[in-house]
Amino acid sequence: MRRIPFVTNGFVIGIAFCFNLAFLSLSPTIPAADDQSVLQADHEFVQAAAKGDTAAVGKVLDADFTWTDADGKTRARAEVLASLPTPALGNETGAQVKQQIHSQAGAVMSGRDKTHVLRIWVRRPTGWRLLVYHEVTLGRQAPGPSAPGVKDCENPCKTLPFKPRNEAEQAIVASWQALETGVTNHDAAAWSPHIADEFVMLGSSNDHPLSKADRIATLNLQKQTGFGSAPAPLVSAQMFDFGDAVVMTSRHQPYAGKPVHVSRLWIKRNGQWIMTISYQTTMQAAPAKAG
Repeated sequence: MRRIPFVTNGFVIGIAFCFNLAFLSLSPTIPAADDQSVLQADHEFVQAAAKGDTAAVGKVLDADFTWTDADGKTRARAEVLASLPTPALGNETGAQVKQQIHSQAGAVMSGRDKTHVLRIWVRRPTGWRLLVYHEVTLGRQAPGPSAPGVKDCENPCKTLPFKPRNEAEQAIVASWQALETGVTNHDAAAWSPHIADEFVMLGSSNDHPLSKADRIATLNLQKQTGFGSAPAPLVSAQMFDFGDAVVMTSRHQPYAGKPVHVSRLWIKRNGQWIMTISYQTTMQAAPAKAG
């Protein structure tokens, strides 16, 4: 029997149904010609990283590249090249792979058992470059308390410690604040228009990848129970614009517990900016905030 997930401080606690079913329920797309160039670059990166080939890895890393491991530690490009981390999935033998490819950005999502990796590639004048490498171990962080949570949302719903630099970022902030207001009010109808149908969310406190339908079910249940679910306030954020796609990396501090590093991919579809991917990793080395 499927159990509906609960949300604590805006971060989802997983529900117990088969991981493989959830992961495979999204039909794979047949790559177009340009998709193949992204997937080929991704394959070469994975093999080079697994072998510890720093020179080969360095050739494809973007200047703004970051590597976030399953402990939530984020390293910049220079740190990675000085001491190449060990990839959580190795050479990814036996891993399940999905992709979302847009004109100037592409996301490759790889998973095996409870270990998952997101890699976001972006198109530069010199070719595809890797901007984000983000690991998540599902169930790594124990779920928070089941007592009612915070019911009011100032940050990020109304104010943010982030200033948009252009029209696209302003539109994304407006979309994000609207969907987080929907989360706070348990209003699936207000949340849903800002989320892509292919949306996937993974986090350290989830036990499986969550789809758009999963999140809608959560919001509907919370509406019935009155469970407080205000999202974790934003501490800092960066956005990287690539035409019809914007990559957002951010740090959030839940009302209780350790901070969380999040990587999101936003896409412009039918004139509206919507979120399509969210990977959330608890920062294990950071101090926890008392509730």
